[in-house]
Amino acid sequence: MLKNYRLRDYNFKLVIYVIALAIIGIMAIGSADESLQTRQLYGFLTALFLMVVISLFDYSLIIYFYWVIYVVNIILLLMVLFFGETVNNAQRWLILFDIQFQPSETAKILLILFFAQFIMKCKDRFNSLQNLFLSIAFFALPFYLIFRQPDLSTSIIVALIFCVMVYIGGLNWKIIAGIFALVIPAALIFLAIVTNPETELLKDYQQNRIVAFFDKEAYSLREGYQQENSVMAIGSGQLYGKGYNNNLLSSVKNANYIAEQQTDFIYAIIGEEFGFIGAAAVILLLMLITIECLLIARRAKDIAGTIIATAVGSMIGIQGFINIGVATYILPNTGLPLPFVSYGLTSLVSAFIGIGFVLNIGLQREQRTT
Repeated sequence: MLKNYRLRDYNFKLVIYVIALAIIGIMAIGSADESLQTRQLYGFLTALFLMVVISLFDYSLIIYFYWVIYVVNIILLLMVLFFGETVNNAQRWLILFDIQFQPSETAKILLILFFAQFIMKCKDRFNSLQNLFLSIAFFALPFYLIFRQPDLSTSIIVALIFCVMVYIGGLNWKIIAGIFALVIPAALIFLAIVTNPETELLKDYQQNRIVAFFDKEAYSLREGYQQENSVMAIGSGQLYGKGYNNNLLSSVKNANYIAEQQTDFIYAIIGEEFGFIGAAAVILLLMLITIECLLIARRAKDIAGTIIATAVGSMIGIQGFINIGVATYILPNTGLPLPFVSYGLTSLVSAFIGIGFVLNIGLQREQRTT
């Protein structure tokens, strides 16, 4: 599984970007809740170790067992359904061997690995009805299990990642145009349904978050309360911020006006304490990580490597955009963590594992045939 790689092919820029972003996250978490900082630091060191180890293993040999990967993913998601721990009205957590983790986060990486190999196996006939149907069927089961938890935000992310993968896999433009012709009106109909108070398609809190986004004034003291305070915190940081871990009475963080500030709204902490410069640095690092993943994808030795690198980069970019969009109130509240920054060891480790695979793809770029 190990190969003789050249050190000069190792993408140290990408490593520096993810480490820098994770360090910003550790600092922000320490300010939001000091009791969690040490645990996040240990999680970071573990994730960094796993990233380096995975980056030295041939990804082609790992995804060769793509059916095992898929079955393990489904088993974990089913275990959540039957044995999962319920937190905040959502059954998303699983405890195995005294380790608590969130299988919906690991599902993102496992689905990427599975579909990378699956699509490569049938790339010459991927646009056939049989393979398209199989792709949708294999995606639908984990998607439903994640949605059922309920975890609407992660369901949206895995759906977008799936769309990216089938596009990179060579989905015909005619099929894409047909899908858009169906999806756009379907999305409008779905939005009209979920905003109807009598519908039972979504949980009450999910529906209220969507309604609150379209009627911000009416819900500013209810479902929109956190986002309103998040925007206020980011704006109050101005250019340089109020200072790291400050004790100012004017701090939104210190007044505890934002719940889950170490996870979903960590960007508000960064904006308030590090100002526009710190907030812009986070966006820049997320962009650089995404771009590096896409550049590696272009030089991958096979379509599976291209799919993995593109999907991991897209996952980080899309999830980062949504999290920051929620914190700045340009998107409805979703409850997604900010990659490499928010508190949560499952999310952190999964993101680093994804980068580990991307690094290995970059190490094998010279083997690509024309």
